[in-house]
Amino acid sequence: MKLTLRNALMTGRIDRIAIALSGLCVAHCFATAVILGLLASAGGIFESPIFHEAGLVLAILLGAVALGHGAIVHGYMMPSAIGALGLGVMAGALTMDHGMQEGIYTFIGVAILALGHDLNHRAGR
Repeated sequence: MKLTLRNALMTGRIDRIAIALSGLCVAHCFATAVILGLLASAGGIFESPIFHEAGLVLAILLGAVALGHGAIVHGYMMPSAIGALGLGVMAGALTMDHGMQEGIYTFIGVAILALGHDLNHRAGR
C-alpha cells in the first residue's frame, strides 16, 4: 500500500504518530529536568524555548489534520474538542517562565492531547 496522507489518515497512522510524539514530548520534559539536574552547564541547550515552540507548532499541525479528519470521517467532535483543550493548555504553558509550573502545565496539556488522539483513533475503528 502506497503511503500517502490519505492512507495515513484512513488507517489512523497520524493519530498513532501524534500519540508517539506526545510521548516524546513528555520524555523530553523529564529528560530535560534530569539533564539539568546532572549537567547544569549543558542544560541551556536542551531548555531552549525553540524546542517548545517547534513542538507546539508540530502538535497544532498534526492535531488539526488528524483530529479534524477524524471528526469529518466518524462525525464525533469530542476527540477534537479534547485535543484542542490539550493544545490550549500547551500553548498557555508557553506563556509561563521556564520552570516547574511550565513543565507541569505542558505535561497536562500533552496528556490531554494524547487522550484526544486516542479517542479519535478508537472512534475511527
